[in-house]
Amino acid sequence: MAQLTTNDQERAFSFLRINKRQSKPRSQGVTEIRGPYYTPMGRNYLCDVLGTMGTYIDTLKFAGGSFTLMPRRVVKEIIDLCHAHKVRVSTGGFIEYVLTQGNEAVNYYLQECKDLGFDIIEISSGFITVPTEDLLRLVEKVLNAGLIAKPEVGIQFGSGGASAAEELEAEGTRDPEWAILQARRFLEAGAYMIMIESEGITENVKTWRTDVVARIIHALGLEKVMFEAADPDVFSWYIKNYGPEVNLFVDHSQIVQLESLRSGIWGTKSLWGRVLTYKS
Repeated sequence: MAQLTTNDQERAFSFLRINKRQSKPRSQGVTEIRGPYYTPMGRNYLCDVLGTMGTYIDTLKFAGGSFTLMPRRVVKEIIDLCHAHKVRVSTGGFIEYVLTQGNEAVNYYLQECKDLGFDIIEISSGFITVPTEDLLRLVEKVLNAGLIAKPEVGIQFGSGGASAAEELEAEGTRDPEWAILQARRFLEAGAYMIMIESEGITENVKTWRTDVVARIIHALGLEKVMFEAADPDVFSWYIKNYGPEVNLFVDHSQIVQLESLRSGIWGTKSLWGRVLTYKS
């Protein structure tokens, strides 16, 4: 029998082999989960999620600015609990709402995020049009505040907020090369990873744009991008085509299903027993 690692010894049924994973902080196979948005999430609920699956969660991402509706004390409790489990906390793309209230609001926003203990500021512009140079200045501002900058890029105009497919189709899409060029500039400016917006690629489209995914990975590398994949068919496709070490963002309710695929212990007919890693 193979020698067990510390993590294996802590895991139930540790005599059964599973795909090896990097320990945290991971640079590949990163999993970000959505926090409170579609369902409320307080400390007790999150304690159960992290107590059972915290080993496999790298980041918790607030969505839709949900933290602005919660008591400050509760937001701090959630962030502190995540840190106790070595889980970073992201704001989600709420800064595009803050931008509509002016530069001073952005300054206050970043300071409040730092005071509360947020680690990652996601920089998105799905609903608004912002020059790339201005977004680069935001990346610099986030870094100067001692926080991690995680810009989001995509090919769909008006993405975000579960907009109807018909609305988005009428908006049209950008050339993927534009998104790749923008992402490269963000990485050169110091962003640690790029979030790839799913709308226009695998969400609210009649046919998945798998060609766009391939072009992004070829241009930027697998470790530097994270794909939104809050649908089991979508994250199964990513793992089937790019392996268990692709970086993915899913809903917190899907963490067990996703990790079952990454570890190779379970899956659909097309994936069962076929997801493997080789570590010397």
